[in-house]
Amino acid sequence: MRSRASAGKAGARPEYGDVTACRRGRTLAAGRESRRMPRKRGRRPARSALARRWLAVAALVLVALLYYRPLNAYVDAQGQLSRHRAVVRRLEAQKATLEQRLGSSTSLDTLAREARALGYVKPGERLYIVKGIEQWRKRERASMMGPRAR
Repeated sequence: MRSRASAGKAGARPEYGDVTACRRGRTLAAGRESRRMPRKRGRRPARSALARRWLAVAALVLVALLYYRPLNAYVDAQGQLSRHRAVVRRLEAQKATLEQRLGSSTSLDTLAREARALGYVKPGERLYIVKGIEQWRKRERASMMGPRAR
């Protein structure tokens, strides 16, 4: 092993355990790492390099601003398209149920029943409108129940 005095000389190779400056500015002492040596700050880049960097940043910002509106319009159109597709699916389902009802109501009895439910009358018949049916039904139920309901 060399002594510390010989390790510090120019051109001498340091051995393990010796305190010596390493290539990256660190020192090793008895197997543990100690503080880093302060590094010199690098030189500032040339003005032309800084100008090119800022120009590249400005170009990227400009491209982003130019793409904003078309992308926003595209996203809105996709949302509207999905809503319209949902409406179309709902209307197709409604059409299918109406076609089924139409197919089942082709018999004359069914048509007559639905027409009467809508308030239509056959030719030659008279239409009578009776008011207060609900109150009459309540009175009838109460009278059928007897004195207990009162």
